[in-house]
Amino acid sequence: MELASVMSHRLHLFDPSFSRKCTHIRFTAKFLSMRCSAAETRARSMDDEWEGSARLSIVQEKLQNIPQRMPEKPPTGIQSDEPSKDSEESVVPSVQSETPKVTGKTRGEIFLERSKEMLEVHSERSSARAIKTMERRIRKTEKGAVAKRTEPCCYGCGTILQTSAVEAPGYVPIDTFEVKKRHHQLKTILCGRCVLLSQGHMIPAVSGNGGYGNGKGFVSAEELRSQLSHLRFEKALIVKLVDIVDFNGSFLTRVRDLIGANPIILVATKVDLLPKGTSLEAVADWLTQATLARKLNVISIHLTSAKAATGISGVASVIQRQRQGRDVYVMGSANVGKSAFITALLQEMGQRDVVAVAAQRYRPVQSAMPGTTLGPIQIDAFSGGGSLYDTPGVHLHHRMAAVVSPDDLPLLAPRRRLSGKRLPDQKQTMSLVGHSIFWGGVARIDVLQAPTNIAFTLYGPSSIPALALYTSQADTYYQNEVGKSLYPPAGTDRASWPGLLNQRDVTLTIKSNLRSVMQPAGKEILVEEHERSIVRLKVWVPKAVEVFMRPSIPVGTSASQWYEYMDVDDDELETATPRLVY
Repeated sequence: MELASVMSHRLHLFDPSFSRKCTHIRFTAKFLSMRCSAAETRARSMDDEWEGSARLSIVQEKLQNIPQRMPEKPPTGIQSDEPSKDSEESVVPSVQSETPKVTGKTRGEIFLERSKEMLEVHSERSSARAIKTMERRIRKTEKGAVAKRTEPCCYGCGTILQTSAVEAPGYVPIDTFEVKKRHHQLKTILCGRCVLLSQGHMIPAVSGNGGYGNGKGFVSAEELRSQLSHLRFEKALIVKLVDIVDFNGSFLTRVRDLIGANPIILVATKVDLLPKGTSLEAVADWLTQATLARKLNVISIHLTSAKAATGISGVASVIQRQRQGRDVYVMGSANVGKSAFITALLQEMGQRDVVAVAAQRYRPVQSAMPGTTLGPIQIDAFSGGGSLYDTPGVHLHHRMAAVVSPDDLPLLAPRRRLSGKRLPDQKQTMSLVGHSIFWGGVARIDVLQAPTNIAFTLYGPSSIPALALYTSQADTYYQNEVGKSLYPPAGTDRASWPGLLNQRDVTLTIKSNLRSVMQPAGKEILVEEHERSIVRLKVWVPKAVEVFMRPSIPVGTSASQWYEYMDVDDDELETATPRLVY
């Protein structure tokens, strides 16, 4: 190394390349000297370790060669200074226990053995963890109702295509099916039932609890609900729809049982049906109070109308911001307006996304028949990945639509703005005590106790008649006029109509600046008051239909005079209050 340094010092002035070579030689020699010194240190340590082990083995051999001489027994009464046999035996093992154990292995071999043992333990734990993860996934797959289907489905209702049963959903002629299959166009097929539904026909297909009995039960309401159970095991964004004119009848209280902890965007539909002059600000505040009372945490609350394209842009912006690559599922009760909402949403998203424009060509079928959608419909609506799903409606047995004939369902669906009908009329000053109020043939209200200044305002479809008569004449009038002047039921369904078998006593305490409402599954009856009073009613509805009590929605121009907005003073309540978009 010194020679290379001298040569580099003398010759670098004459040849620069030779100088660089010598520098490289110098660094190489330095590296070799470091390696040699490390090897010497390692050899010295190994010699010390060998010498120490050799000395230890020599000491052990000497200890083993020491003769074990037995001491003579001392005379009686004379203490011996020599240790006894028991003490000697107790001392020798202690010396042997303190002697370090010699294995004859180097530290490197011991280290390799311990590393190998730790690696085996780690691999066993990893395999056990992988097995548990696989078992957990299998359990989730078994609990989940459906995985993403690979069978060809109708893009209008989501049911699997078939060519055998003509009356069943999903039927396609065999020739059409083969042609579409040959050209890889099975995703563009609309089944025969969807074609008839799009033309205005009412074809039921759902049976069971909450279904419709005047038709073949091709699928039960429980099977449709089970198709949503897999959502609680997936990471998704839920858009929950609720009908603003039938809030209690369409609000899914136990929605967390289906979707788990996934975030929710609450969308109130059909706000265009609210009476003229209604303040959307007051309705949004009322909707927030009702949501918080049900202890449902949501990201935001929206007031929308698919028909008038109101509030759809706000929902689209929140979905794009909160989606974060997840799939979006639109869900709600049956006939709440999911398919119409998805159509309006695709039109709004199509203004900014070309993928949504292409998805508008094959959108779900819209119909007044509850149970139009029979399976999840996947729509590729996002350019950044992920899908939009139209899900089957959750059929609720307590709704009025579950007991009437499919031909009478259009009568229960409002087509224009609701206009309240006041009973008695403003020109009349009669008392309603002892009178019965009929709302078609599906609801009857007997007024048992009420002040003379009390009036009822009924909000519902204008196609269903409402009238009042004496309670003593109510039974006879109903038997003679049901299916005629009292409809629904109408036509041939009068003979099979079971009647109003379910009754409930209702007591309303009217306080200052407050009003109560009784809603027999879609029909609102507002009680007007001028002073504190008590109203006792008896409500008659068909069997299985429930009567809900809730605060009145602030509708109409006079709502601002009596509605009280929610006070948000607590910081925790303010944090829990969802964002309003209307």
